Amino acid sequence: MLHLRGARSFAPGRFETVQREPFNDGWTREDEAAAPLETQVTEERARSIVARNDSPDVPFEQSINPYRGCEHGCVYCYARPSHAYLELSPGLDFETRLFAKVNAAELLRTELAKPGYKPSPISLGANTDCYQPIERKYKITRSIIEVLAECEHPFTIVTKSALVERDLDILGPMARKNLVKVFVSIGSLDRVLARKLEPRAASPQRRVDVIRALAGAGVPVGVMVAPIIPALTDKSIEHSLEAGAEAGATMAGYTLMRLPNELKDIFKEWLAAHYPERAAHVISIVRQTRGGRDNDPRFGARMTGTGEYAELIARRFEIACRRLGLNGEERGTVARRELDCSRFRPPLQGGQMRLL
Repeated sequence: MLHLRGARSFAPGRFETVQREPFNDGWTREDEAAAPLETQVTEERARSIVARNDSPDVPFEQSINPYRGCEHGCVYCYARPSHAYLELSPGLDFETRLFAKVNAAELLRTELAKPGYKPSPISLGANTDCYQPIERKYKITRSIIEVLAECEHPFTIVTKSALVERDLDILGPMARKNLVKVFVSIGSLDRVLARKLEPRAASPQRRVDVIRALAGAGVPVGVMVAPIIPALTDKSIEHSLEAGAEAGATMAGYTLMRLPNELKDIFKEWLAAHYPERAAHVISIVRQTRGGRDNDPRFGARMTGTGEYAELIARRFEIACRRLGLNGEERGTVARRELDCSRFRPPLQGGQMRLL
């Protein structure tokens, strides 16, 4: 049942010492349906939970990823290669062999209580979606934002899931204190294409509804047109921004698809299966934006690319945002306002009570 998953195979990781390929030994009929791939979740007790970042390409210094792997199955996900470090496939294993950091809230409480801790907004969902389907059961993201709410610590969220609506009871009050912003990722409004690219994520139309719900609750919300895939989703830039702005988004951002490490082969395999007539053209433009390679890892170029095509995308995005009032004063100062770090107070430890 590969149509329910993003990757087409168990692509090997770069650290594996053997290579595997399918072989028909005659025991399986060609017309016999393959068994569906079940999602397996391993509970783990992480040793740390807050990751620090010094890249100039991303607008945050701290991030938390409650889960490793992501059931959404987005074939373009740049986090896929991280599964190779677990000796698992960045392909189908990434979306079926998941790890839940069940002690995340406990670790976060300890981190925030350290003497000398200096608050800066924490990004949730920067690597894998913090509201992927297994969050319904594990509620790890919920437990994290409960700690952040208790400490009045600012944070941001990036998601393509409708499950974020569940936590409006926390997000709404925090937004009124200027402690949270949420970005909803909508790479394309084409439902059929989205189903192939990100098979277990909410539909693009449902994500527009999520923006509307967040905005209605007073939560500053933005639309992320990400990733822009040449000759596949690039035609949807203006449409996604328009839909987000109409629903109440005041901010916007974008990234150009990048293909690091094993991801380049996973995406090419997907292209050959779904859009064989367009595959060579897509990869040709990708390489034009990456200095002739599948990926350009240099700071300053990773997210937006270089060259004429990348410049055209940046210009289209800028013009659309200006027309729609996104990221500017036309939609209110909230889009440009930095989250408030001055309200932070360390969490209580060991039954301690606050003096005031």
